[in-house]
Amino acid sequence: MASSPFSPLLLLPLVILATIAIGSSSDEPKEKMTHLHFYFYDYYGGPNATTITVVSPPGNSSFGSIGVGDNILREGPESSSKLIGRAQELAVQAGQESTAYLSALNFVFTAGEYNGSGFSILGRAVLTETMERGIVGGTGMFRMARGYTLSKLIRSTGTTELELVMEYDAYIYHY
Repeated sequence: MASSPFSPLLLLPLVILATIAIGSSSDEPKEKMTHLHFYFYDYYGGPNATTITVVSPPGNSSFGSIGVGDNILREGPESSSKLIGRAQELAVQAGQESTAYLSALNFVFTAGEYNGSGFSILGRAVLTETMERGIVGGTGMFRMARGYTLSKLIRSTGTTELELVMEYDAYIYHY
């Protein structure tokens, strides 16, 4: 029987070209940046409270207190503006010399373009300062989210029944 003129070395260029074509697929998702601007409403005390203290440390210190919240997200600074979601929060007073909190929040959108999507932040919160916290993940349209938020207190009313309104800007990188 005669030997075949076909050599396995002739297949090598075809295998290399096929590998390059598969590795450079244009179907890979592209990263996007979304800027969100919204308002966070926190009610403390009274029958309509959205935040409560669940652990109060012994003594007169508030250091170590833990609070949880199911706060309201709106489009605008007016209490009558459109409801767009909720912010579930866990906050621990972690500053011994100042009122500084370690806060973790999940922003869940229930209306509009981002309905069913959300993102999570973690960081230090001091109500008397502009707060910058990192975005550590997301769901729905914000899967694989990273980025940061900037927030500031724009209104504080009441003494025993507090209403706090914060303005948020979120810069979200996602796929």
